[in-house]
Formats: sequence, C-alpha cells, structure tokens
Amino acid sequence: MSVLTYLQAALRARLAELSGDRGDSPVPTAVIIFGLVAAALAVTALALTAAENWMDAIPGPPSGG
Repeated sequence: MSVLTYLQAALRARLAELSGDRGDSPVPTAVIIFGLVAAALAVTALALTAAENWMDAIPGPPSGG
C-alpha cells in the first residue's frame, strides 16, 4: 500500500509543479516554432526541386522502330 501512497504523492507534486509559473510568455515559443516550420518548408522545397531535376535528367526508354 505504501507504493500507491508514494505514487499518489509524486503525481500530486508533479501536477503542482506544472500548474505553477510557466515562465516566458508563449510568444517567443510561437516565433521559434514558426521559424522551424519555415526552415522545414524551405528544406523540403529544395529537396523536391533537386529530386525533380534529377528525375528529369534521366533519359527515357529508347525509341524502337
């Protein structure tokens, strides 16, 4: 039974920590996330362009006749 008491106390302590002061405002976090999303989109666009150029450079099948 003492294990359950310990877990309950630990859970209550953790929840009390989470509901306390959150520190910085969410605006800097949102700006960082927006920057990461923009960087990910740029890298994806570059990779897509490189892949399309590579695929376009592959010659087609020989024309038989």
